[in-house]
Amino acid sequence: MFDVGFWELLLILLVALLVIGPERLPGAARTVGLWVRRARALVSLVRDEVDRQMESDSTTTPVRQADDESAKRESGQ
Repeated sequence: MFDVGFWELLLILLVALLVIGPERLPGAARTVGLWVRRARALVSLVRDEVDRQMESDSTTTPVRQADDESAKRESGQ
């Protein structure tokens, strides 16, 4: 997703250390990790639901087509 290399990560950590301070940095990192974990779980849930809906739509489409064809045949007779 994001292309963050070693040097970029090191720079971010250094800036965070200077801005937040060494005392509050572990708590801030824990909080960021918690929010990232929650965001990933939410994205996973949405992706699974979309996949289920796509599978449901693809499996019901041939049945609907067969019903439409049989209804056309019956009404034509």
